[in-house]
Amino acid sequence: MEVVLKESSEKVTKLYDKNTGAWKLIRKDRGPAKSVQPIENMLQKLGLSKNEIRVYIFLARSKERKASEISEALSLHRTETYRILRDLEKIGLVSSVFEKPLKFIATSFEQAIGTLIEAKKLKIRQLEKNKAQLIKIWMSLPKPEIKQERKEVFQILEGEEQITLKANEIVQVARREIDIFATEEDISRLYHSGFIDRLEKFARKSNARLLTNDSPKSRFFVNKLDMPNVRYVRPDAKEISTFILADQEQLLFTIRKTNKGHSENGKRGKIAALWTNYDTFVKTLSRLFLELWKTEKKLPIVSQT
Repeated sequence: MEVVLKESSEKVTKLYDKNTGAWKLIRKDRGPAKSVQPIENMLQKLGLSKNEIRVYIFLARSKERKASEISEALSLHRTETYRILRDLEKIGLVSSVFEKPLKFIATSFEQAIGTLIEAKKLKIRQLEKNKAQLIKIWMSLPKPEIKQERKEVFQILEGEEQITLKANEIVQVARREIDIFATEEDISRLYHSGFIDRLEKFARKSNARLLTNDSPKSRFFVNKLDMPNVRYVRPDAKEISTFILADQEQLLFTIRKTNKGHSENGKRGKIAALWTNYDTFVKTLSRLFLELWKTEKKLPIVSQT
């Protein structure tokens, strides 16, 4: 017999236990509240599966529970529930209480996040430790007797993290020059990501030029730069997207999908980028940069106090 109570987010099932002759109530999650969604997303990024996240959150918000109760509440198969609990136990997110019947409790959320982050750090440190050896093994492999031809390719990158990594890579491999056009919105992102620090180091030994829109926000960041070649573009260039050119050989061009009502609610759209070494595309953007550089809007830089 199933009874639905008037609660906002939970469903309660009434079950009869033949062994004890008693009724018990099992709460069934209808799904986490919207406020839990950022936590779910973070746990997924840290390596947990969706069902592992459901089980952990259910336990963390409850007290100790039997596997059967978890299975009933989350509509999971009993065998699958036991497997998930054991997997969570192995990584320190769940503990079992030694009593009959066996019950499980969740590690505190603060401790769980710390454990997962530390596990990620350990994996990264191990990869860094093995990096040199792996490169050595790779370089020792027999070289194929095939002449490598330069191919013109395109690569689509999604999200600020991937775009920043690619931008940093471009600075690291550039030899002679880097030209950048950065919008008012993106210059702050590049500054806070650490990319500008790398660009300043490059500018001390090679040629680096930066163009950006003339606005109070852009000027705030420009006045923090230790670069001689920085200019403001004319007002009619505000619709141009951010792009980075290196050595006339490669281009990173950003594409921002603006949400409807962006100007009203202030929310930023999703960002993606195109990386390419396609010669025609690179030369076209290079000519655009030079045209903007020659016709820049010359205004004095006001020092920030």
